Amino acid sequence: MLVDFFLFLKSREIPVSIKELLALLEALEARLISFSVEDFYLLSRTLLVKDEALYDRFDQAFGAYFKGIETLPGLAVDVPEDWLKLAARRHLSELERAKLQKLGYEKIFNELRARLREQKERHSGGSKWIGTAGTSPFGHGGYNPEGVRIGGDSVGNRTAIKVWEERDFRNLDDKVDLNVRNIKVALRKLRRFARQGAATELDLESTIAGTARNGGALDLHLRPVRHNAVKVLLFLDVGGSMDDHIEQCEEVFSAARSEFKHLEHFYFHNCIYESVWRDNRRRHSEKTSIWDVIHTYGSDYRLVLVGDASMSPYEISHPGGSIEHWNEESGAGWMTRLLTTWKRAVWLNPMPEEQWTHTPSIRMMRDLMGGRMYPLTLHGLDQAMRVLSR
Repeated sequence: MLVDFFLFLKSREIPVSIKELLALLEALEARLISFSVEDFYLLSRTLLVKDEALYDRFDQAFGAYFKGIETLPGLAVDVPEDWLKLAARRHLSELERAKLQKLGYEKIFNELRARLREQKERHSGGSKWIGTAGTSPFGHGGYNPEGVRIGGDSVGNRTAIKVWEERDFRNLDDKVDLNVRNIKVALRKLRRFARQGAATELDLESTIAGTARNGGALDLHLRPVRHNAVKVLLFLDVGGSMDDHIEQCEEVFSAARSEFKHLEHFYFHNCIYESVWRDNRRRHSEKTSIWDVIHTYGSDYRLVLVGDASMSPYEISHPGGSIEHWNEESGAGWMTRLLTTWKRAVWLNPMPEEQWTHTPSIRMMRDLMGGRMYPLTLHGLDQAMRVLSR
C-alpha cells in the first residue's frame, strides 16, 4: 500500500524520495501513531513533504488516494466515543425544523451569556443548554435555524451566525492546471499594454533601421518587455461554504496569476471587515489592516472580489455580526469604504445565478456592489471584465 501511495504522490508531481519513504516505514514499525488515517496523514505529511508550499497539493493527493478509508487496512482501531455520540444526533423532519424559532441577533447573545453563567455540566440532545446533537441554539452536531456553533465540525446546516473556535483554511493553489482555458481568454479582455523596466528585449525594427543608417555596421537596439499594465486587487473568500467552490476559484486564481503582472491578493471569510490576510496558515498572526490596503494601493487598481456571499445577514448589517470575531463596524460599512476607494470593482459569485434570490445575504451584497455581481462562469467573467475595462 505504501509503495503505491508513494508512486501516486510522484504522479501528482510531489517530489518525494526513497529515503523519506523508508523513514515513514520506520515510524510505522515503531508504532508512533495509532494507525488512524488522520494520524497517518499528519505523520506522512511531516516526513514526505519538504516544502510547506506543497501542503495543499499533498492534501488533494492524500484525499484522492485514501477516499472512503477510515483506518489503515488490517489494523484494528477503537471507534472514538465522540463519533458515536454525533452519529446518534437527532434527525428532524422538515415540519419539526419549521417549528423551531429564531431568537434574533441580540437575544441569542443575551441567552448565551445566561447559559454560560448557569450551566454546570455537559448536555447532549437537548433544546436549551450548550451541548451536542440537539436543537439548542448553542453547541454543535444538531440543528437550529440560527445559533452559535461552539466546538466541533459543521454538520452542513450552515445556519450558525457565530463560530466559537479557531478554524484553519488552506491557501488556493495558483499553479493548478486549468480545465477551462477560456478563463484566460475572458481575463485578457482586461488588458492595457505598456513597456516598463529594463531594456532586455530585442527591438528588431529599430536595430534594422540603425544598422542601415550605419552603412551595415550592426547598431543593436533593446527595449523593455511588453507587459499588461492593468493593476488588479483580488480578494478571495475562503472557508465554510466556499469549500464547495475551491476548484473554480483555483482556476480563476491561477489564470489571473498568469495574465496580470500587477496582481495583489488577499483572503477574507464571508465579508470584508477591518483586516484581511495573505496566507491562510498564518491568518491569526499575520493580518493586514484594510486601512493599510486602502493607503497602499492607488485608485488605478481594479478591485475583484470572489465569494459566494452566502452568510448570515447579520454579518453584513450588524457590528459584531462576524461569525468568527467581534467586529466594531458592520461589514456593509467596510464594503462601502472599499467601493469608494476603487470605483472599478466587481464581485464574482460561484453560486448559480438562479439561486441568488433565495439567499438574503447575496441580495444585500449585490445591492452594496451596485448590481456589479456576476456569476463565476465564462459569460459572467466576460461581463465583469467589460465593466472593469471602462
